[in-house]
Amino acid sequence: MKSGKLIVFSAPSGSGKTTLVHHLLDQKLPLQFSVSATSRPPRGKEVEGKDYNFITPTEFQAQIKKDAFIEYEEVYKDTYYGTLKSEVARIWSQECHVVFDIDVQGGLAIKKQYPEQTLAIFVQPPSIAELEKRLRQRKTETEEALKQRLEKAAYELSFAPQFDRMVVNDELERAKKEVLALVKDFIG
Repeated sequence: MKSGKLIVFSAPSGSGKTTLVHHLLDQKLPLQFSVSATSRPPRGKEVEGKDYNFITPTEFQAQIKKDAFIEYEEVYKDTYYGTLKSEVARIWSQECHVVFDIDVQGGLAIKKQYPEQTLAIFVQPPSIAELEKRLRQRKTETEEALKQRLEKAAYELSFAPQFDRMVVNDELERAKKEVLALVKDFIG
């Protein structure tokens, strides 16, 4: 498979997109997760090469200069996230479609580059209040970081109409079924 399909999941942090992506990857489908690169340090129990490829801001900037990314963004000062071209090529070479758990602008950048190959799904929280509750329950954020995430969430929600599909994650089991049906239909 020189090229396959791209399934993008984007949402404000705490919306449940990662939970939905893990559910999808547990199904017996020809899908693999695209491990994004980031310049931020690991949080909680994140594992190098599984959750993210952790690189320094200097290394990240060097990769940008080499045009090694399909998309990248400086989300916060000196905190970059991006998708390496080599990661997508690796997955396609294994006869699988690529699943992304990615920020809103990165997801839309992929959709813009590969409009016919991409299914872009926006996972929406039931409310900002529920989103804040979920983020607080993680206990991985400082109060300042939490404030930044909630401010960013309002901004990210404004991009939802640009995605192919929107899934409201107010009831997890229903959202899991909806996502699975969307992806099965898309990959045929």
